[in-house]
Amino acid sequence: MSNQLYVLAEQLEQAIRTSSDFQQLKQAYEAVRRDETAYRLFTNFRNLQMRLHEKQMTGAEILPEEIEQAQKAMALTQQNEKLAQLMTLEQRMSMVLSDIQQITMKPLEELYRSFAE
Repeated sequence: MSNQLYVLAEQLEQAIRTSSDFQQLKQAYEAVRRDETAYRLFTNFRNLQMRLHEKQMTGAEILPEEIEQAQKAMALTQQNEKLAQLMTLEQRMSMVLSDIQQITMKPLEELYRSFAE
């Protein structure tokens, strides 16, 4: 039975890869990669985002200057048309994956709910 679940998961992976949402996201990444300014803004923003996330996960204090720096980086990122499009597409893909996760978790949620009743 579990082998069948893995086969279905691999089919889902392929469906995601061939979906229009994923293909659009992939094209947006390629467009950013080809644009030197957009790519520099993107990498700077991602690096800053990763540093802040790491601090948050380790319980380190995030300084007000770092928050301000992140807000400025976000504003610059959103002003770039290619990056704004990329962020919109990332958000859409994230929502799709979240919906899929909710669907796949339904059996467990129902089981847990029935156990608690």
